[in-house]
Amino acid sequence: MSLLLMILGAAIASVLVAILIVKFLPLKLRWMASVLLLILAIFLGYQIYNGIMEPIKFAKVKVERYKPVIKSLKIIRDAQMKYYEVNGNYTKDKEALIKFVDTAQLAITETKTIVEKVNRGGGIIIDVEKRVTDTIGYEPVLNYFENKDYKNMWDVPGVAGKQFEVEVGTVEKVAGLVVPTFYVKTSKKDILDGLSPSLVKQELEAIEADQIKGEFVSVGSLDEVSTGGNWPPSYDKGDAVKKD
Repeated sequence: MSLLLMILGAAIASVLVAILIVKFLPLKLRWMASVLLLILAIFLGYQIYNGIMEPIKFAKVKVERYKPVIKSLKIIRDAQMKYYEVNGNYTKDKEALIKFVDTAQLAITETKTIVEKVNRGGGIIIDVEKRVTDTIGYEPVLNYFENKDYKNMWDVPGVAGKQFEVEVGTVEKVAGLVVPTFYVKTSKKDILDGLSPSLVKQELEAIEADQIKGEFVSVGSLDEVSTGGNWPPSYDKGDAVKKD
């Protein structure tokens, strides 16, 4: 809208200046007006070019700033999920989660089918298959975080002195079944600091499917059972390539 107003204003200004030149400016001085019009045209052209390019540059810069933030959120999510495997809940203690990754062990289990003989009475004995799960060993949680900067996972990349906010809670998934939840977030406004205020305002109000919706970059939820992030699939393409 601002770009359209700029173009409209430039057109009106040019027409008015042309009328003033024809009506009031002596013929011998019109060369000066031509120079001024040329300067004005260059200035307006530059402004229009900036008006077109600024949103394009903003879109590129915001993606580059979001990427490392999302990478850290994925590490936090992975750590919380491993913590849940061992403890049956999530934690909001940041240092405890780092220590957990450093020291905790995950049980390695094996499930097999065995056949048991069951006496049904009256001398009737039948074979019944039964699935049994045994713990056959343990492995360090740390194995899952190789080449991941989990020790600094709570620091928001690119925002000095800022850490992710974390909350934990529970949700009643079905009647009588209460499930732990977690939610980690950081403000998009802090990440985009220094960029165009008007474009940042638009970004905070984003609701499109291919955008990070709302005012925060986040993972998890306190309102539903979810470990997903609020970013679009385009930010996960690198992970898909690594898995392949």
